[in-house]
Amino acid sequence: MKTCSASICIALIISLLSCKKQQSSQPEAKLQAGDKTVTTETVKPFLITDTVQFDTDDPAVWINPTDPAQSLVIGTDKEANGGLYVFNLTGKIIPEKTKKLQRPDNVDVEYGLRLNGKPTDIAVTTERLTHKLRIYALPDMQPLDNGGVEVFAGETGPEFRSLMGIALYKNKAGKIYAIVGRKSGPTNGTYLWQYLLEDDGQGQVKATLVRKLGQYSGKKEIEAIAVDDALGYVYYSDEGVGVRKYYADPEKGNQELALFATTGFTEDHEGISIYQLTDSTGYILVSDQQANQFHIFPREGSASNPHQHSLIKVIKVATKESDGSETVSVPLNAYFKHGLFIAMSADKTFQFYRWEDIAGKDLQKINVTE
Repeated sequence: MKTCSASICIALIISLLSCKKQQSSQPEAKLQAGDKTVTTETVKPFLITDTVQFDTDDPAVWINPTDPAQSLVIGTDKEANGGLYVFNLTGKIIPEKTKKLQRPDNVDVEYGLRLNGKPTDIAVTTERLTHKLRIYALPDMQPLDNGGVEVFAGETGPEFRSLMGIALYKNKAGKIYAIVGRKSGPTNGTYLWQYLLEDDGQGQVKATLVRKLGQYSGKKEIEAIAVDDALGYVYYSDEGVGVRKYYADPEKGNQELALFATTGFTEDHEGISIYQLTDSTGYILVSDQQANQFHIFPREGSASNPHQHSLIKVIKVATKESDGSETVSVPLNAYFKHGLFIAMSADKTFQFYRWEDIAGKDLQKINVTE
Protein backbone atom coordinates (compact mmCIF):
# COMPACT_ATOMS: atom_id res chain seq x y z
CA MET A 1 0.00 0.00 0.00
CA LYS A 2 1.20 3.48 -0.78
CA THR A 3 -0.44 6.69 0.36
CA CYS A 4 0.32 9.35 -2.23
CA SER A 5 2.74 12.17 -1.49
CA ALA A 6 1.50 15.74 -1.28
CA SER A 7 2.92 16.58 -4.73
CA ILE A 8 1.27 13.56 -6.36
CA CYS A 9 -2.09 14.26 -4.70
CA ILE A 10 -1.99 17.91 -5.80
CA ALA A 11 -1.12 16.90 -9.37
CA LEU A 12 -3.98 14.39 -9.39
CA ILE A 13 -6.48 16.97 -8.19
CA ILE A 14 -5.33 19.53 -10.78
CA SER A 15 -5.60 16.89 -13.49
CA LEU A 16 -9.11 15.98 -12.42
CA LEU A 17 -10.24 19.59 -12.25
CA SER A 18 -9.24 20.00 -15.88
CA CYS A 19 -11.43 17.09 -16.99
CA LYS A 20 -14.95 17.50 -18.32
CA LYS A 21 -16.21 15.08 -15.70
CA GLN A 22 -15.29 17.02 -12.60
CA GLN A 23 -15.19 14.60 -9.67
CA SER A 24 -15.11 17.00 -6.70
CA SER A 25 -18.87 16.90 -6.42
CA GLN A 26 -18.95 13.11 -6.33
CA PRO A 27 -19.30 11.37 -2.94
CA GLU A 28 -16.85 8.77 -1.69
CA ALA A 29 -18.20 5.76 0.14
CA LYS A 30 -17.14 5.65 3.78
CA LEU A 31 -17.61 2.70 6.10
CA GLN A 32 -19.42 3.39 9.34
CA ALA A 33 -17.71 2.37 12.55
CA GLY A 34 -19.54 -0.30 14.45
CA ASP A 35 -21.02 -2.00 11.38
CA LYS A 36 -19.66 -5.50 12.03
CA THR A 37 -21.93 -7.37 9.65
CA VAL A 38 -20.91 -9.72 6.88
CA THR A 39 -22.25 -8.71 3.48
CA THR A 40 -24.92 -11.11 2.29
CA GLU A 41 -24.28 -10.43 -1.39
CA THR A 42 -21.03 -11.11 -3.19
CA VAL A 43 -19.36 -7.95 -4.49
CA LYS A 44 -18.41 -8.37 -8.13
CA PRO A 45 -15.38 -6.75 -9.77
CA PHE A 46 -15.77 -3.91 -12.24
CA LEU A 47 -13.34 -5.67 -14.56
CA ILE A 48 -10.99 -8.64 -14.70
CA THR A 49 -7.50 -8.48 -16.18
CA ASP A 50 -6.02 -10.57 -18.93
CA THR A 51 -4.78 -13.92 -17.64
CA VAL A 52 -1.10 -14.54 -16.92
CA GLN A 53 0.67 -17.76 -17.84
CA PHE A 54 0.90 -19.51 -14.47
CA ASP A 55 -0.29 -18.10 -11.13
CA THR A 56 -1.10 -14.52 -10.15
CA ASP A 57 -0.01 -13.59 -6.65
CA ASP A 58 0.37 -9.91 -5.72
CA PRO A 59 -0.44 -6.50 -7.29
CA ALA A 60 0.94 -2.98 -6.82
CA VAL A 61 -0.10 0.30 -8.43
CA TRP A 62 1.98 3.13 -9.86
CA ILE A 63 -0.07 6.37 -9.91
CA ASN A 64 0.81 8.60 -12.84
CA PRO A 65 1.21 12.07 -11.24
CA THR A 66 0.28 14.02 -14.38
CA ASP A 67 -2.44 11.78 -15.80
CA PRO A 68 -3.94 9.31 -13.29
CA ALA A 69 -5.85 7.56 -16.08
CA GLN A 70 -2.47 6.37 -17.36
CA SER A 71 -1.54 4.71 -14.08
CA LEU A 72 -0.15 1.16 -14.14
CA VAL A 73 -0.88 -2.03 -12.23
CA ILE A 74 2.13 -4.29 -11.70
CA GLY A 75 1.43 -7.92 -10.80
CA THR A 76 3.44 -11.07 -10.20
CA ASP A 77 3.10 -14.44 -11.95
CA LYS A 78 4.46 -16.80 -9.28
CA GLU A 79 6.23 -19.65 -11.05
CA ALA A 80 9.79 -20.73 -11.87
CA ASN A 81 9.35 -19.29 -15.36
CA GLY A 82 6.87 -16.61 -14.34
CA GLY A 83 7.22 -12.88 -14.53
CA LEU A 84 6.34 -9.38 -13.51
CA TYR A 85 3.37 -8.23 -15.58
CA VAL A 86 2.22 -4.67 -16.21
CA PHE A 87 -1.44 -3.85 -16.89
CA ASN A 88 -3.25 -0.66 -17.82
CA LEU A 89 -6.44 0.41 -16.02
CA THR A 90 -8.57 -1.59 -18.45
CA GLY A 91 -6.79 -4.74 -17.31
CA LYS A 92 -4.85 -5.29 -20.52
CA ILE A 93 -1.29 -6.62 -20.36
CA ILE A 94 1.37 -4.27 -21.73
CA PRO A 95 3.75 -6.83 -23.31
CA GLU A 96 6.74 -4.54 -23.75
CA LYS A 97 6.84 -3.80 -20.03
CA THR A 98 6.54 -7.42 -18.84
CA LYS A 99 9.66 -9.02 -17.31
CA LYS A 100 10.38 -12.76 -17.15
CA LEU A 101 11.68 -13.78 -13.71
CA GLN A 102 12.37 -16.85 -11.59
CA ARG A 103 9.34 -17.18 -9.32
CA PRO A 104 8.54 -13.58 -8.40
CA ASP A 105 6.28 -13.48 -5.36
CA ASN A 106 5.25 -10.04 -4.05
CA VAL A 107 5.76 -6.56 -5.48
CA ASP A 108 5.53 -2.99 -4.20
CA VAL A 109 5.96 0.54 -5.57
CA GLU A 110 7.61 3.64 -4.14
CA TYR A 111 8.15 7.16 -5.41
CA GLY A 112 11.25 9.34 -5.71
CA LEU A 113 14.34 7.21 -5.05
CA ARG A 114 17.28 9.46 -5.97
CA LEU A 115 19.42 7.88 -8.69
CA ASN A 116 22.02 9.92 -10.56
CA GLY A 117 20.70 12.89 -8.61
CA LYS A 118 17.17 12.54 -9.98
CA PRO A 119 14.01 11.19 -8.31
CA THR A 120 13.01 7.82 -9.75
CA ASP A 121 9.83 5.88 -9.10
CA ILE A 122 10.50 2.16 -8.61
CA ALA A 123 8.81 -1.24 -8.54
CA VAL A 124 10.54 -3.89 -6.43
CA THR A 125 9.71 -7.59 -6.50
CA THR A 126 11.05 -10.61 -4.64
CA GLU A 127 12.59 -13.30 -6.88
CA ARG A 128 12.41 -16.44 -4.76
CA LEU A 129 14.68 -18.84 -6.65
CA THR A 130 17.61 -16.41 -6.86
CA HIS A 131 17.20 -14.93 -3.32
CA LYS A 132 17.28 -11.46 -4.88
CA LEU A 133 15.25 -8.28 -5.12
CA ARG A 134 14.56 -7.17 -8.68
CA ILE A 135 14.15 -3.42 -9.10
CA TYR A 136 12.70 -1.51 -12.06
CA ALA A 137 12.22 2.16 -12.93
CA LEU A 138 8.66 3.34 -13.49
CA PRO A 139 6.92 3.78 -15.81
CA ASP A 140 9.36 2.37 -18.40
CA MET A 141 10.30 -0.77 -16.38
CA GLN A 142 14.03 -0.46 -17.04
CA PRO A 143 16.13 -2.60 -14.62
CA LEU A 144 18.03 -0.79 -11.86
CA ASP A 145 19.57 -3.70 -9.93
CA ASN A 146 22.65 -4.96 -11.83
CA GLY A 147 20.93 -8.32 -12.26
CA GLY A 148 19.44 -8.48 -8.76
CA VAL A 149 20.16 -7.44 -5.18
CA GLU A 150 20.90 -10.35 -2.82
CA VAL A 151 19.04 -10.46 0.52
CA PHE A 152 18.98 -12.71 3.59
CA ALA A 153 22.67 -13.41 2.98
CA GLY A 154 24.12 -15.95 5.40
CA GLU A 155 20.81 -17.56 6.37
CA THR A 156 21.03 -21.36 6.34
CA GLY A 157 17.69 -22.56 7.75
CA PRO A 158 15.30 -24.45 5.46
CA GLU A 159 13.59 -21.91 3.16
CA PHE A 160 15.03 -19.03 5.22
CA ARG A 161 16.13 -17.44 1.92
CA SER A 162 13.04 -18.30 -0.14
CA LEU A 163 11.74 -14.79 -0.72
CA MET A 164 8.05 -13.96 -0.42
CA GLY A 165 6.62 -10.67 0.85
CA ILE A 166 7.92 -7.15 0.36
CA ALA A 167 6.75 -3.65 1.27
CA LEU A 168 8.53 -0.37 0.59
CA TYR A 169 8.64 2.47 3.12
CA LYS A 170 9.60 6.10 2.50
CA ASN A 171 10.22 8.13 5.65
CA LYS A 172 9.68 11.86 6.04
CA ALA A 173 13.34 12.54 5.20
CA GLY A 174 12.94 10.78 1.86
CA LYS A 175 14.87 7.59 2.66
CA ILE A 176 13.40 4.48 1.07
CA TYR A 177 13.51 1.04 2.68
CA ALA A 178 12.52 -2.46 1.61
CA ILE A 179 10.99 -4.70 4.30
CA VAL A 180 11.35 -8.29 3.12
CA GLY A 181 9.87 -11.63 4.23
CA ARG A 182 10.55 -15.27 3.40
CA LYS A 183 8.87 -18.69 3.26
CA SER A 184 10.15 -19.63 6.71
CA GLY A 185 12.27 -18.04 9.39
CA PRO A 186 13.24 -17.80 13.05
CA THR A 187 10.77 -17.32 15.90
CA ASN A 188 13.05 -14.99 17.88
CA GLY A 189 11.67 -11.70 16.53
CA THR A 190 13.91 -11.42 13.44
CA TYR A 191 11.69 -12.87 10.68
CA LEU A 192 11.63 -9.69 8.54
CA TRP A 193 14.78 -7.93 7.35
CA GLN A 194 14.77 -4.23 6.47
CA TYR A 195 17.12 -2.75 3.87
CA LEU A 196 17.97 0.85 2.99
CA LEU A 197 17.82 1.36 -0.80
CA GLU A 198 20.33 3.82 -2.25
CA ASP A 199 22.24 4.79 -5.37
CA ASP A 200 25.38 2.65 -5.71
CA GLY A 201 27.20 5.56 -7.35
CA GLN A 202 26.46 4.30 -10.86
CA GLY A 203 22.75 4.98 -11.02
CA GLN A 204 21.84 1.44 -9.89
CA VAL A 205 20.31 0.40 -6.56
CA LYS A 206 22.17 -1.11 -3.63
CA ALA A 207 20.59 -2.46 -0.43
CA THR A 208 22.08 -2.14 3.07
CA LEU A 209 20.66 -4.20 5.94
CA VAL A 210 19.54 -1.87 8.75
CA ARG A 211 17.53 -4.11 11.08
CA LYS A 212 15.82 -7.44 11.71
CA LEU A 213 12.34 -7.45 13.21
CA GLY A 214 9.07 -9.26 13.53
CA GLN A 215 7.60 -11.98 15.70
CA TYR A 216 6.58 -15.23 14.02
CA SER A 217 4.34 -17.94 15.47
CA GLY A 218 6.01 -20.75 13.54
CA LYS A 219 2.61 -22.09 12.48
CA LYS A 220 2.61 -21.39 8.73
CA GLU A 221 4.43 -18.55 6.99
CA ILE A 222 4.54 -14.79 6.55
CA GLU A 223 3.89 -13.39 3.09
CA ALA A 224 1.60 -10.36 3.07
CA ILE A 225 3.36 -7.15 4.19
CA ALA A 226 2.01 -3.59 3.90
CA VAL A 227 3.44 -0.23 4.94
CA ASP A 228 1.52 2.93 5.77
CA ASP A 229 4.00 5.64 4.78
CA ALA A 230 1.93 8.50 6.18
CA LEU A 231 1.55 7.01 9.67
CA GLY A 232 4.84 5.10 9.68
CA TYR A 233 3.60 1.56 10.42
CA VAL A 234 4.28 -1.84 8.89
CA TYR A 235 1.71 -4.64 9.04
CA TYR A 236 2.16 -8.30 8.15
CA SER A 237 0.05 -11.46 8.18
CA ASP A 238 1.24 -14.28 10.44
CA GLU A 239 -0.90 -16.84 8.63
CA GLY A 240 -3.36 -18.64 10.84
CA VAL A 241 -2.67 -16.27 13.76
CA GLY A 242 -3.36 -12.62 12.93
CA VAL A 243 -1.93 -9.33 11.70
CA ARG A 244 1.11 -7.91 13.47
CA LYS A 245 1.96 -4.19 13.60
CA TYR A 246 5.34 -2.46 14.10
CA TYR A 247 6.94 0.90 13.47
CA ALA A 248 8.32 1.09 9.93
CA ASP A 249 11.13 3.44 10.98
CA PRO A 250 14.12 1.40 12.21
CA GLU A 251 15.03 4.16 14.67
CA LYS A 252 11.77 3.61 16.60
CA GLY A 253 12.65 0.10 17.71
CA ASN A 254 11.28 -3.40 17.31
CA GLN A 255 8.42 -3.43 19.82
CA GLU A 256 5.26 -5.12 18.54
CA LEU A 257 2.49 -2.51 18.66
CA ALA A 258 -0.49 -4.74 17.98
CA LEU A 259 -1.66 -8.23 17.09
CA PHE A 260 -5.18 -8.06 15.67
CA ALA A 261 -7.50 -9.93 13.29
CA THR A 262 -7.00 -12.99 15.48
CA THR A 263 -10.56 -14.36 15.23
CA GLY A 264 -13.14 -14.99 12.52
CA PHE A 265 -10.74 -16.12 9.78
CA THR A 266 -11.42 -19.44 8.08
CA GLU A 267 -7.78 -20.45 7.68
CA ASP A 268 -5.10 -18.13 6.27
CA HIS A 269 -4.58 -14.41 6.80
CA GLU A 270 -3.26 -13.11 3.49
CA GLY A 271 -3.15 -9.87 1.51
CA ILE A 272 -3.16 -6.55 3.38
CA SER A 273 -4.02 -3.21 1.80
CA ILE A 274 -4.82 0.23 3.19
CA TYR A 275 -7.42 2.76 2.04
CA GLN A 276 -6.65 6.34 3.13
CA LEU A 277 -9.55 8.67 3.90
CA THR A 278 -7.52 11.49 5.47
CA ASP A 279 -3.92 11.83 6.60
CA SER A 280 -4.74 9.76 9.69
CA THR A 281 -7.95 7.81 9.00
CA GLY A 282 -9.05 5.02 6.71
CA TYR A 283 -9.28 1.25 6.54
CA ILE A 284 -7.06 -1.83 6.64
CA LEU A 285 -8.33 -4.68 4.47
CA VAL A 286 -7.13 -8.24 5.15
CA SER A 287 -7.86 -11.26 2.97
CA ASP A 288 -9.64 -14.22 4.57
CA GLN A 289 -8.29 -16.36 1.77
CA GLN A 290 -10.25 -19.60 1.89
CA ALA A 291 -13.55 -17.81 2.59
CA ASN A 292 -13.25 -15.45 -0.42
CA GLN A 293 -13.80 -12.37 1.73
CA PHE A 294 -11.98 -9.41 3.27
CA HIS A 295 -12.10 -8.22 6.87
CA ILE A 296 -11.99 -4.44 7.29
CA PHE A 297 -10.43 -2.66 10.29
CA PRO A 298 -10.00 1.05 11.19
CA ARG A 299 -6.63 2.43 10.11
CA GLU A 300 -6.59 4.93 13.00
CA GLY A 301 -7.39 2.36 15.69
CA SER A 302 -9.86 3.35 18.40
CA ALA A 303 -10.48 6.73 20.06
CA SER A 304 -8.40 5.70 23.08
CA ASN A 305 -5.75 3.51 21.43
CA PRO A 306 -4.29 3.96 17.91
CA HIS A 307 -3.16 0.33 17.97
CA GLN A 308 -6.57 -1.18 18.77
CA HIS A 309 -7.92 -2.31 15.40
CA SER A 310 -11.39 -3.80 15.93
CA LEU A 311 -13.34 -5.38 13.10
CA ILE A 312 -15.70 -3.04 11.23
CA LYS A 313 -17.08 -5.25 8.49
CA VAL A 314 -16.54 -8.38 6.39
CA ILE A 315 -16.99 -8.11 2.63
CA LYS A 316 -17.62 -11.14 0.42
CA VAL A 317 -16.03 -10.85 -3.03
CA ALA A 318 -16.04 -12.78 -6.31
CA THR A 319 -12.28 -13.19 -6.14
CA LYS A 320 -11.23 -16.78 -5.51
CA GLU A 321 -8.72 -17.54 -2.73
CA SER A 322 -7.20 -14.07 -2.87
CA ASP A 323 -3.59 -13.87 -1.82
CA GLY A 324 -2.19 -10.41 -2.59
CA SER A 325 -4.25 -7.22 -2.79
CA GLU A 326 -3.79 -3.47 -3.15
CA THR A 327 -5.91 -0.37 -2.62
CA VAL A 328 -5.69 3.08 -4.21
CA SER A 329 -7.47 5.91 -2.40
CA VAL A 330 -7.27 8.65 -5.03
CA PRO A 331 -9.48 9.12 -8.12
CA LEU A 332 -7.98 7.54 -11.24
CA ASN A 333 -10.49 7.88 -14.08
CA ALA A 334 -14.22 7.99 -14.80
CA TYR A 335 -14.59 4.35 -13.73
CA PHE A 336 -12.54 4.50 -10.53
CA LYS A 337 -13.66 7.89 -9.25
CA HIS A 338 -13.20 7.08 -5.57
CA GLY A 339 -10.25 4.74 -5.79
CA LEU A 340 -9.49 1.18 -6.75
CA PHE A 341 -9.30 -2.14 -4.91
CA ILE A 342 -7.35 -4.93 -6.63
CA ALA A 343 -7.33 -8.56 -5.54
CA MET A 344 -5.46 -11.52 -6.96
CA SER A 345 -7.72 -14.40 -7.99
CA ALA A 346 -6.86 -18.09 -8.33
CA ASP A 347 -7.93 -18.10 -12.00
CA LYS A 348 -4.65 -16.41 -13.10
CA THR A 349 -6.13 -12.92 -13.05
CA PHE A 350 -6.36 -9.78 -10.95
CA GLN A 351 -9.80 -8.35 -10.26
CA PHE A 352 -10.40 -4.58 -10.20
CA TYR A 353 -13.15 -3.29 -7.87
CA ARG A 354 -14.51 0.23 -7.54
CA TRP A 355 -14.01 1.42 -3.98
CA GLU A 356 -17.66 2.45 -3.61
CA ASP A 357 -18.70 -1.13 -4.42
CA ILE A 358 -16.46 -2.43 -1.63
CA ALA A 359 -17.66 0.19 0.86
CA GLY A 360 -21.36 -0.25 0.03
CA LYS A 361 -24.12 2.11 -1.04
CA ASP A 362 -25.81 2.37 2.35
CA LEU A 363 -22.82 3.87 4.16
CA GLN A 364 -21.88 7.43 5.02
CA LYS A 365 -20.34 9.56 2.25
CA ILE A 366 -17.53 12.09 2.14
CA ASN A 367 -15.87 13.96 -0.70
CA VAL A 368 -12.82 12.32 -2.25
CA THR A 369 -10.96 15.56 -3.00
CA GLU A 370 -11.45 17.26 0.36
